[in-house]
Amino acid sequence: MPPTLASLVHHSALKLTVRAGEDRLDVPVRWAHASELTDPVPYMEGGELLLITALKLDAEDREAMRRYVKRLSAAGVVGLGFAVGVHYDDIPDALADAARAEGLPLLEVPRRTPFLAISKAVSAAIAADQYRAVTAGFAAQRELTRQALTEGPEGVLAALAAQVDGWAALYDASGALVATAPEWAVRRAARLTPDVTRLRERPAPASSVVAGPENEDRVELHSLGTGRRPRAALAVGTAAALGTAERYAVHSAIALLTLTTERSRSLHAAEQRIGAAVLRMLLAGEPDHARAVAGDLYGGLLDAPFRIIVAAGGEGNGDALGVLAEVAESAAARSGEVVLVVPEGDRLVILACDGGAAVAACCDHAALRETSRKTDDDELVVGLSAPAGPIAATAAYKQAGQALSVARRRGRVLVEHEHMAAGSVLPLLADDAVRAFADGLLRALHEHDATGRGDLVASLRAWLSRHGQWDAAAADLGVHRHTLRYRMRRVEEILGRSLDDPDTRMELWLSLKATTTE
Repeated sequence: MPPTLASLVHHSALKLTVRAGEDRLDVPVRWAHASELTDPVPYMEGGELLLITALKLDAEDREAMRRYVKRLSAAGVVGLGFAVGVHYDDIPDALADAARAEGLPLLEVPRRTPFLAISKAVSAAIAADQYRAVTAGFAAQRELTRQALTEGPEGVLAALAAQVDGWAALYDASGALVATAPEWAVRRAARLTPDVTRLRERPAPASSVVAGPENEDRVELHSLGTGRRPRAALAVGTAAALGTAERYAVHSAIALLTLTTERSRSLHAAEQRIGAAVLRMLLAGEPDHARAVAGDLYGGLLDAPFRIIVAAGGEGNGDALGVLAEVAESAAARSGEVVLVVPEGDRLVILACDGGAAVAACCDHAALRETSRKTDDDELVVGLSAPAGPIAATAAYKQAGQALSVARRRGRVLVEHEHMAAGSVLPLLADDAVRAFADGLLRALHEHDATGRGDLVASLRAWLSRHGQWDAAAADLGVHRHTLRYRMRRVEEILGRSLDDPDTRMELWLSLKATTTE
């Protein structure tokens, strides 16, 4: 620990005597400084033991001493050493009384003790304290390194918690809690997830200090990783601010966990390359070869129904796909699932267990973005296939791509292919290209009706809705069936197309629907 006034008083070679402030001798001393200025405050930083002979002070003037001592105390001076036998044979009562009134420790320095000896004693004690801190820091670094090699990140957390006499927690790239030491700190660490999320939004490396839940402790948060986006985060909770040795331990833990993260990142890149090969084989209709390449890494994923997710990020939103990948991988890791994540140009392909945590996490993430999005531009768009197996992987990939296209046209974040099949084709008619075709096909009929020479559009709609039944359609319109026949002949003449052609009927019906679809 750093030197204190008490340790200087007990230093046998200095022979210091306490004359005031006996109850405040445990204050650390940052330095010992001699000054005969009447106002040395501008040159003080706080934590000093000020040494004086009162060469330029009227130490017997009570008002002057009261102001002098008050200024020193306000500047953070922790003690005043007065040399007797130089200008004063004893410490003047005015100075002693002012020190007692202000609670400032006052030490009597005998004539045979030079100020230099006191400065050397303080300097030596500070150097010894720093040496102990550095030595303890190196010892902590060795222990943390040993734990990293033998026990992995969990061992690093346990060793760090012991070194700082507190607790430590590791969070993954999505901000989810991965590990904690000791175990009793799990609830405290979990409640810091919002703070970790805010830290992840800042470019790495980043750190912050927050108050623990219910002010139980002081928590330091540090991002981990060498890239622009943090790969993980470390939380360190202690009852008080960290000392030098504890700071060494934290920095060592950050370095070791970052190395672990970057190594995992390299392995992850290799796994992605294998995953890309597995996906290509599945889409090429070679499930047996895909299983052989997947081996134990992805093999279990191909033995059960899976879903394929195809995602795209809008221009200017390149991080969206990376965040989605982290969401899927983190959810799979927490639940013990296997997930295959493959970047594919400006898209991302995810193959995950049907009904598993990864698919659910991706859907939840998309739903959250759906509620928070402000515009339809530069947003994540996701398509989700129906459940499939290795043999139907190509069909599932096409389903996810179709769902992605529909999501983009509808301005949605996520569309599931199953919902498309279970719904109606009519919402698809809202596409601008379909409406343009419909407007062009029906324009001549609308222009005819605008002259007041008949109601061909309404008559065509009624006739098509009754499947060409003249009497029923005429009754719906309230006209004679011969009138309706005349109108349909006019439709054929204006359009130059036969209503006996089923393709013509289909196009006209869908055009009528498209021009009335909201």
